[in-house]
Amino acid sequence: MSKKTQKELNRLDEAARAGWMYYVGGKTQDEIAQTLKTSRQSAQRLVALSMSEGLVKVRLEHPIARCMELAQGVKEKFGLSICEVVPNVDDDPNSTQGLGQAGATVIERVLKIDTPQTVAFGTGRVLRACANELSILNCPQHKIVSLVGNIANNGEATRYDVAVHVADRVKAQHFPMPIPVIASSKAEREIWQQQKHISRIHALAQNADISFVGIGNLGDSSPLFKDGFIDDHQLTTLTDSGACGEIISWVFNEEGIIIKCGINERVTSFKLDTAPEKPTIGVAAGDNKFKAIRGALRSKFINGLITTERTATALIYDQPS
Repeated sequence: MSKKTQKELNRLDEAARAGWMYYVGGKTQDEIAQTLKTSRQSAQRLVALSMSEGLVKVRLEHPIARCMELAQGVKEKFGLSICEVVPNVDDDPNSTQGLGQAGATVIERVLKIDTPQTVAFGTGRVLRACANELSILNCPQHKIVSLVGNIANNGEATRYDVAVHVADRVKAQHFPMPIPVIASSKAEREIWQQQKHISRIHALAQNADISFVGIGNLGDSSPLFKDGFIDDHQLTTLTDSGACGEIISWVFNEEGIIIKCGINERVTSFKLDTAPEKPTIGVAAGDNKFKAIRGALRSKFINGLITTERTATALIYDQPS
């Protein structure tokens, strides 16, 4: 196969971006042309090229140079072992489009390993999107472990319990954490965590080969608040305490330090290690989560990130666009 010229590589870059926007982002060719500042005919040809060159199947197969550069920049700045950056598909500052496909790709790499793997999952909407994008697999050798309780305050099973959906989709062994996300008191949390079956789940999580977690912000759009785990008064108290984000319901400030608060005294989730030896990958994006994502990276609870171009740029330059 002949080596491509730089001009041809740049053309493939543009084709990959157009293909991503069309097939993943659901953009029309007119919208693609406007974003890429080209004619509709050129956009149409780029989309066609992305298919003819095999760049686009269901997921993007050609790495976009800009995304690769940003990923390397984020890795170097925060000392990460893994970083994947997906293209922006629109001007929405809080868009998470493409994260589901990118996350599923990374998860599938692990699931396709023949030797038994223990894969741990947090919860949240973006991780649920990753689960929905997974191919149907048959992986009875693997263990899928939940890092967080799966019972809401009203006794209902949480809607975004990712581990159960992953295990069902890939036919793997499933180890849920059947306890409230947040106990009613510190004493109740201790009782829950002393249960033998919960201790076993925590031990599996401790020894997981790889973990995937969402990163939540705090505010009116916070998952903890929207899903009813904290009320207005508790949200105000957390904000006044300098809290900016959470990972599996552990609340931290902008420096990534777990704050002293009633929620952290009652959360039943597995507590992540600082500077974990094995991959712990956060999946998140958006200006509304910038401080939370940056805090999570500073915390060293995660050593990998899957995010968007816009968020990666903000992290490198230390401010949202």
